[in-house]
Amino acid sequence: MRAAFGNIRTPRKTKVVAKKPKARSSEFPPAPIGKGRSIIKYLKSQVIFSQGDAADAVFHIQKGKLKVTVVSDRGKEAVSAILGPDEFFGEACMAGQLLRLVTVSAMTEAVVERIEKPTMIRMVQDQPAFSLLFMTHILNRTIRVEADLIDQLFNSSERRLARLLLLLANYGSEGKLEPIIAKISQETLAEMIGTTRSRVSFFMNRFRKLGFISYNGHIEVHKSLLNLVLHEQPHINR
Repeated sequence: MRAAFGNIRTPRKTKVVAKKPKARSSEFPPAPIGKGRSIIKYLKSQVIFSQGDAADAVFHIQKGKLKVTVVSDRGKEAVSAILGPDEFFGEACMAGQLLRLVTVSAMTEAVVERIEKPTMIRMVQDQPAFSLLFMTHILNRTIRVEADLIDQLFNSSERRLARLLLLLANYGSEGKLEPIIAKISQETLAEMIGTTRSRVSFFMNRFRKLGFISYNGHIEVHKSLLNLVLHEQPHINR
């Protein structure tokens, strides 16, 4: 998911047009078979790894959307993130994490590359272009976590929902949107922004009436929704 909303130009047309699948980054080296890297296809709802599994590899998403969930000691499950193409996950093993703290499962059919930890370390050390790609991912993830925290502390639940929908629609630095292809329940959206399902339902209906989103078998997010996110943004003194 994209991390920032900077340098945004508001286009004239607000209708979302589906983009062609993005080609894989030329900086991501092809995976040789049997060299600590493998390509794995997952069906919808299939688990990539579970909370408590050994943390022994890093993953890179080539296609599809994945859901990150965590279960508390009391058995309550919460969705912490939605991941999409070109994102890494499971990278905490590089910092010494021994066991997975979350569960990652496929929301749609997905294609994921698994890179064993020793192989990942060699790639970072020996391939400058790949090392820069991975470092950029880590920095963007850090920025996103900080933005999420500010969002929770200072913004209303309505604005948090608007921001989440834009992120799920792959709003990025190019200023392009695409429909949300994965079906995401209102319960999941409520978990991710820290409110109730009934409040999410109220806001979604309001967004639809205002022309910010539309329903046609899936959710289409219009760029006009961005106005709600940008309006009265909190100013944080550093």
